Amino acid sequence: MSLKALFEPRSVAVIGASSNPARIGGRPLDYYLKAGFKGRIYPVNPKRTEIQGLKAYPNITSIPDQVDLAVLAISANLVAEALTACGDKGVKAVVLFSAGFSEQGEAGDLLQVQLDHIVQRYGMRILGPNCLGLYNGDAGNCPTFTSGLEGGFPINGRVGLITQSGAYGTHLLTMAKTRRLGVSKWVSTGNESDLTVAECLEYLIDSETVDVVGCYMEGVKKPKVLIRALEKAHAKGKAIVIMKVGVSEVGSKAVQSHTASLTGSDASFQALIDQYGAQRAKTTEQMFDILYAFSISPPANGNKLGILTVSGGAGVLMADAAEEVGLPVPPMPIEAQKKLIARNPLCAPRNPIDVTGSALNDFSLVGESLAAMCEEGHYDLLVAFFTSWVGSPAHGDKLFDALDTGMKTHKKPFAVIGQSSESIKEKYESAGMMFFEDPSRAIAALSALAKFNTAFQTVNEDQSVLPSIPTTEWPAGKISEAQAKRLIQQAGIPVLKEKVASTAEEAVLCAKELGFPVAIKIVSADIAHKSEAGGVALDLLNEQSVRTAAHSMFKTVAEREPTANIEGLLVSPMIKEGVDFIVGTQQDPTIGPIIMVGLGGIYTEVLKDLSLSLAPVTPNKALSMLTSLRGAGIFQGARGEAVINIQAVAEVVSRLSVLAVQKTETVASIEINPLRAMADKVVALDALVLRMDEARHY
Repeated sequence: MSLKALFEPRSVAVIGASSNPARIGGRPLDYYLKAGFKGRIYPVNPKRTEIQGLKAYPNITSIPDQVDLAVLAISANLVAEALTACGDKGVKAVVLFSAGFSEQGEAGDLLQVQLDHIVQRYGMRILGPNCLGLYNGDAGNCPTFTSGLEGGFPINGRVGLITQSGAYGTHLLTMAKTRRLGVSKWVSTGNESDLTVAECLEYLIDSETVDVVGCYMEGVKKPKVLIRALEKAHAKGKAIVIMKVGVSEVGSKAVQSHTASLTGSDASFQALIDQYGAQRAKTTEQMFDILYAFSISPPANGNKLGILTVSGGAGVLMADAAEEVGLPVPPMPIEAQKKLIARNPLCAPRNPIDVTGSALNDFSLVGESLAAMCEEGHYDLLVAFFTSWVGSPAHGDKLFDALDTGMKTHKKPFAVIGQSSESIKEKYESAGMMFFEDPSRAIAALSALAKFNTAFQTVNEDQSVLPSIPTTEWPAGKISEAQAKRLIQQAGIPVLKEKVASTAEEAVLCAKELGFPVAIKIVSADIAHKSEAGGVALDLLNEQSVRTAAHSMFKTVAEREPTANIEGLLVSPMIKEGVDFIVGTQQDPTIGPIIMVGLGGIYTEVLKDLSLSLAPVTPNKALSMLTSLRGAGIFQGARGEAVINIQAVAEVVSRLSVLAVQKTETVASIEINPLRAMADKVVALDALVLRMDEARHY
C-alpha cells in the first residue's frame, strides 16, 4: 500500500493541537508553518477556535475537507476514539505520538491490539505508537515533535534517516545538521504497530530524492519486506548503512550444534545485509561518515587508493589504514615517478606522494601531482593530507584552487584532510570534496565507497542454477547420526559406506567386511555430542582393538548418558587424507534459513573462519563463500598442500541449503561436521539433524 499520504499529504489534521509551540501538540504546527507546507493544516482542539494563526476545529468530523494525514498528540486513553473518528473521516494515514502501549507491558499490549483492529478495519496506515513522527523536507511535511528541528531544518539533500528509537533518532537528526548532511527524509517508527523500518526503507529507496539511507535498528519486523527493500536498493545502486544494536550470541549451553552457536541471530542478520551490499556501521560516527561520503562524492569505480601528502608520517599512517580496510595502495608507474622527481626533486613520488613543503612556493606542484595520480597512476580513490594549509589565510585559496581544478576534471572520490573553519569545510564540500580531520576516518569512508561499488557491480552475476533434490518424508522424533546420513544422502550428498552393529562382536564382523582401519561411534538420537559421552573411537587397526573399544564404549556411554536410548555402534572406514569443512544450516526465527560453511577443526572452534548466506545458494554462490574464507589458501594448494575438489564442496553446500529450505517448517538445524574434501571427492563423515521441537526445548 502506498505511503504517499504519510510522506506527501495534501492535508493534515493535528489532533490535540496546542497554541504553545514548545508543547508536543504545538511543535508540529510550528514546524509545518516554518517549513512552508503547501497543503492544508487543520488544528483540532475543542477548547480553541484559533491555534497558531490557524482556524481550529472541535473534532476531526467538523473539518469540511478531506484529510490525508492525522497527527495524534493525545493521551493513550483517548486514542481509540480518535482513531475511529479518523477512520470514519476517511483519513489514510496516522502518526501516533502517544505512549502507553506495548512498551508498557501486558496492559499496553492489549491497548495496542485494540488500535490494530481499528486501523485494519478502516485500511489506514499508522506510524507508531510511541514515535516522534517524521520529516520530509521535500514536501515541508513535519508531523513530528522532535527537538531535532529546533533552531532550523537540516539542509535539503539526498540522505534518508530511519530510526526505531525516538530519542536517539532526535540525536541523529541533530547530528546530521551539525555534519551538514543533506537530509531529505527522517522517520521514527516507535512501537511499529503497523509501519516498520522495512516498509519505510522501501519507500525511501523508491523515492527519487533519496540516494543513501542510514538505519538505526533494534530488531527486525517483516523480514520479507526488508529483503525486498534491500533488493531494490541493490538494483538501483542506492546505498544503505545500518547500525543494529541488541547484538547477542547464542549461548553454547542453549544449543546442540556448532552451526546454531556460530550463526546466532546477529550473524544471520549480517549475512542478510552482506548479500545485498548494505553496510554495517558499528558506531554512529562511522554511519555518518559513510552517509556523508556517499552523499558528497562521485561514485567509486574501483578500490585503488592514491595518497597525496605534505607529511611523510601522515602518508605512512594512511597507507597502514588502507591496508587494514583492504584498499590497495599501488605505486606510481616508474616513468611518472621520474617526471615528478624532475619537477620537484625533494618529493617522494612513489605513493604516497609527498610533495613536501616545496609546494608552499609553487602550488602548481600540487595540481600536477594530482593530475599525474589520476591520469598516469589511474587511482580510483584519492586522499590528500594538507593539515593547517587548508585554513591558511596566505595559502588556503591557492590550495583549494589547485585541488578543485584537478577534481572537476577527473571526478573521483576525493577526501581532503586538514583543519579549518566551518565555512572553508563547506566550500570544499560544495565542490564535491569530503573534508576530514582524522586520516583514518577518511580512509574508512573511501573504503565504504569502494565496497558499495563492488556490491552494485555484482547484480545478477550468478547465472548458475540450484540443484534439484527430491522431496522426501523424514521420520518423526529425534534423528540419530546414522539416520541423518541416510537423509542427506537422499539429497545427493556423499556419505561413507557404513554399517550399524548392535554388539561388540557384530562390530568386529562389520569392520572385517569394510576393511581396517575403522572408526566406531555410538548410535543414539539422544546424544548430540558423542565425543563428550565417550562414544567415539578412531583408527582401530584390527579385530581386537575394535572389540575392546566397543565393549568400553557401551560401558562408558551408559555411565555418562544413563537415560539415552542406545541403538548400537556405527562402524566406518577411516579416511585420513583431505581437508575438513563444517557445513550447516540454521533456521533463523526472523530471517529464515541460513547456510554456513567454514574450515573444520581449530578453524571452527577457535578462529570461527566462516561464511554465511541466506539459503538457498547456487553452487557458484557457494564457491564464492568458500573462496572468501580467510583460510582459503589451505585448500587452494598453499605451501605444497594437495589441491582439493573445492567445486564438490560447493555442490554439497548448495544441496544442503536447498534441503534447509525444503524443511523450513520442521528442521531447525542440519550440520555436516566434518565434511572431508579430497582431490577427487568429498564425503560427509558426521551429520547432525535437530528438529524444530528439539530446538524449542533447548
